[in-house]
Amino acid sequence: MEVLQSFFAIMVKLTVLFVGISFVLHLFQVFIPYEKMEKWLRQSNPVTGGVVALTFAFFTPFCSCSTIPVIVNLLKNNVRFGTVMVFLFASPVLDPTILTIMGVIMGWETAVMYTILTSLIALTIGLVLEAFGFEKSLKPVVMREPNRKKTSFSPKRAWLETWKTMKTVYPYLLIGAAVGAVIHGVVPAEFISTYFGGDAWWLIPVAAVAGIPLYIRLSSMIPISQVLIVNGMALGPVMAMMISSAGASLPELVLLKSIFKRELIAVFVVSVVAMSTISGFLFYWTQWL
Repeated sequence: MEVLQSFFAIMVKLTVLFVGISFVLHLFQVFIPYEKMEKWLRQSNPVTGGVVALTFAFFTPFCSCSTIPVIVNLLKNNVRFGTVMVFLFASPVLDPTILTIMGVIMGWETAVMYTILTSLIALTIGLVLEAFGFEKSLKPVVMREPNRKKTSFSPKRAWLETWKTMKTVYPYLLIGAAVGAVIHGVVPAEFISTYFGGDAWWLIPVAAVAGIPLYIRLSSMIPISQVLIVNGMALGPVMAMMISSAGASLPELVLLKSIFKRELIAVFVVSVVAMSTISGFLFYWTQWL
């Protein structure tokens, strides 16, 4: 009974937040100049291009697998390699809807710090990979130009887009709510606080590595993370697992094989683990300040 009560409480909170925020975003998305963003990405210097890529990633929140077609299209349009890599690392972990839910559930300080850290680290990794010449590890890619239709300000269209997004993402929110409810109702808080809490710093890299094969979307990790933290798990390993599970996945790596050579795939995995671990340690240290 306690598990069901926890599940419905989490589910209702997530549903209200998700539907409301998604509708507002889709309603005003018509004013986002996507074509200009792609033009800026092609013509700007590395740092400016990276910042534009972060902005582009924020307004195109995809899961790790859904990012791949966009990556192919950017490469086909001669967007510089470092800028594309910034988008690849940032898009799965920066989602305005999920970040808002994170702020409500886990605290706005955590959400703001998460956004700043993932943005800075994604920007740094993208520029470093370009500086070290990993562009040569790309395979030839071909993709047709996307068919973008002019849209107008329309609440009906925004609701249809929200419903479409819900059908894709909402099941993961429910899975996360279910897992969180089970953890809350079944797993003893003492067990989590004893073995996964406190100052166990080594859990951060372990969580970063473990997150990749789990393939838990960011939308699923929010309710799970809340329950883990409430039950005593340290914030550092929770955030490390959250970032790595959203930033990379086994299905994504299979898709990347079509455009990346083996060495670049390996560097990508190492980079995601590094981004997750660094972020985890920074959250870890702020807890003790």
